[in-house]
Amino acid sequence: MAPAYDVIVLGLGGMGSAAAAHLAARGVRVLGLEKFGPVHNRGSSHGGSRITRQSYFEDPAYVPLLLRAYELYEQLERETGRDVATLCGGVMVGRPQSRTVSGSLRSAEQWGLPHEMLDAKELRRRYPTLTPADDEVALYEARAGLLRPETTVAAHLQLATRHGADLHFEEPVTRWEPYRDGVRVHTAENTYTAGQLVICPGAWAPQLLTDLNVPFTIERQIMYWFQPAGGTGPYVPERHPIYIWEDAAGVQIYGFPAIDGPDGGAKVAFFRKGTVCTPETIDRTVHDHEVRAMAEQLEPCVPTLPGTFIKAATCMYSTTPDEHFVIARHPAHAGAVTVACGFSGHGFKFVPVVGEILADLALDGTTHHPIELFDPGRVAIAPA
Repeated sequence: MAPAYDVIVLGLGGMGSAAAAHLAARGVRVLGLEKFGPVHNRGSSHGGSRITRQSYFEDPAYVPLLLRAYELYEQLERETGRDVATLCGGVMVGRPQSRTVSGSLRSAEQWGLPHEMLDAKELRRRYPTLTPADDEVALYEARAGLLRPETTVAAHLQLATRHGADLHFEEPVTRWEPYRDGVRVHTAENTYTAGQLVICPGAWAPQLLTDLNVPFTIERQIMYWFQPAGGTGPYVPERHPIYIWEDAAGVQIYGFPAIDGPDGGAKVAFFRKGTVCTPETIDRTVHDHEVRAMAEQLEPCVPTLPGTFIKAATCMYSTTPDEHFVIARHPAHAGAVTVACGFSGHGFKFVPVVGEILADLALDGTTHHPIELFDPGRVAIAPA
């Protein structure tokens, strides 16, 4: 008997929703399974905004994927009529030798990306809300900006449904296994078969991908919203960039313009500096000492921002030992299973191109996109 579906996508957050959309658009029978409801806030694809940028300090190898992601985000907006991206410009700030600045400059120069280098005086002139020290500089990228994660997920789910995908929410997967020439997936309600399985587990990777042998670390992260002293006027996207700011100790913060009206404040967070958790044990309460630590880190850099604390929310990073992604055919089930996980806190900007890559791998077994860096074998440990 033929499998009921060509491809099952496990997890319908950022990456899974994009995979389902790309697969369904290619005319195959797709089933999407999600533990929670659509566009939920229990994992990593929420919080109102995510940074997007092309001068990528993490590694120049990411840049071709970013260029394609920008094309696909524009296509997503055209096809759904949703406002997904705001390219308000961005600054990567720190000492010249910092990873944030030097790594961004390396990617910009290697790939010929438009950019400017600003000294502290020029940065203060352009953006009076920012107060860099005299020995700090910034790489300015006009094409940087922000993405709306909930809108992006909703848009991909919209496209997947439009192209005929079956999307099941509130249906957690209990296990999956090879079955004949494909896979069999068990949920709390049913059992499904398919020729291919695409697993986008987010913070649930350690539970669902034990035989991948990658030592994922799940970290609790906090997003904060403050009402600036004097109001949000100087912080609107027309006047304020996204920013990543690295201090002399290597601590990075990142922040956004005010995008949710005069009462919504502006969002900021530490990049990394999380606490280890699991999806079941994460503390979703944000404590007073955490708010104070964020405000204290902000004050030398963006002194008017921590005027009044508005709210905070938690999310999770799923981090690999080298902080690079895992995107590959599963080495133990290469004929039928594709995985996308370990996005290490910097993956959302790649969502549409990862969806395209996953569709390639599931249907063709290969992709023309450069994903050699994301082979799980580079960080896998020998099974006990």
